[in-house]
Amino acid sequence: MSSRILSDQAFSRHGWAQALVAVLGGLIAMGVVAALGLWAAGATDLPDGSFPQVIAATVVTAVGGTVELSGDAGALAGTEGGLSVVPLSVTLTGALVIGWGFLRPLRHRAVAGAPELAGWAARIAALWLLALLALALTARHTFEISLGDETLGDLGDLFGITPEVGFSTDVPSTVLIGLVWLAGVLVLALLVSRGAPLPGRLLRLQPSVRPAAHAVVRLLLACVVIGLVVALAVAATRGHPAETFAVILLGLPNVAWLALTIGLGATWDGRVNGPFGLPMPRVLDEVLRTPDVSTLNLGALAEHDGRVWWLVVVDAVLLLAAAFAMAALSPARIRAWQHAVHLAVALALAVLMVCLMVRIDARIGLSVLGIGDLGEGFSGQVLLRPRLWSTLGLALLWGLVTGFAGALLARGVRRRGGTDR
Repeated sequence: MSSRILSDQAFSRHGWAQALVAVLGGLIAMGVVAALGLWAAGATDLPDGSFPQVIAATVVTAVGGTVELSGDAGALAGTEGGLSVVPLSVTLTGALVIGWGFLRPLRHRAVAGAPELAGWAARIAALWLLALLALALTARHTFEISLGDETLGDLGDLFGITPEVGFSTDVPSTVLIGLVWLAGVLVLALLVSRGAPLPGRLLRLQPSVRPAAHAVVRLLLACVVIGLVVALAVAATRGHPAETFAVILLGLPNVAWLALTIGLGATWDGRVNGPFGLPMPRVLDEVLRTPDVSTLNLGALAEHDGRVWWLVVVDAVLLLAAAFAMAALSPARIRAWQHAVHLAVALALAVLMVCLMVRIDARIGLSVLGIGDLGEGFSGQVLLRPRLWSTLGLALLWGLVTGFAGALLARGVRRRGGTDR
């Protein structure tokens, strides 16, 4: 008893230092991954020494913050732009590091009271708030851009027009969404970790919630690991290593989790147009770089590369493995149909998160004296959005089928008492 009291006192006394380590560790890890990914994507060539500001903007978008594009081309010209994209490699890195930092001081505890957990989370949130403010105020810069087209360039020289495009953050929304992101990371860390303490009133939810959450998070991480292996193989055999490493360090989960939903049968609508794009595999760029919005699904991808049908097989194997692990970690009293429901709900929630975070909407346009019309001259667009309800329906169906099958496969290995701990 005395050792436990001393441990609690030490935890309370050093809570701020541990919270600072968790927040700083997450920020440093996110900054390093963002910097390496932007370097591989060629962002170090941006003018005016703006690379640090671009790194800050990348970290802001990684936690759901808002980056606004703005332009100034004088009275004879117009600009328009917008950006909504989440670099999920940076997001995942920060979530893993901060979640580990949050759980580490609690690893030797069996039960923790709600006030204690709330106080520990509040320390991290307070420091995270200061970090978000610093990032939001740093992530702003303005660039001069070339008009490119001969007609637009001649008009620009004639009238002395030097168009500028800049970016800045919406500080209030960045702080609000960043705090919501942190809350989601901390709650998910408690749900996924089988050894993390819960308040006594929530222990009854542990047998049904934790195995499903643990299995689905492992499924998502497995998709990222498989994507990493494929990306490294592509870099080694097909060249263009810088582009491949840009995909890995900025958008690997974006591509891996998009592939997961497509393997489930989901359909996305998208378009890539103009002089810029986002780091993505070449087959995706080929399907999406069309004059109109394209349909992205198994059939459309198979027209360019028939190997995409293997996504269905990979999804089936991964989901069965997740269902088997979930059932094996659950108490024996839970029936097969309950496992099916648990996995279906968890998978649908995970797919909903993927749909919200993988979607992209980026656009910039410039016109001079009406030439260009903010979309036909110097312009570019990247668009990717899911057909949400059909995708969620497919996730529920896959979860029910594989959850039931995995529960039947796990009957022979489940421990008699389950894992009520």
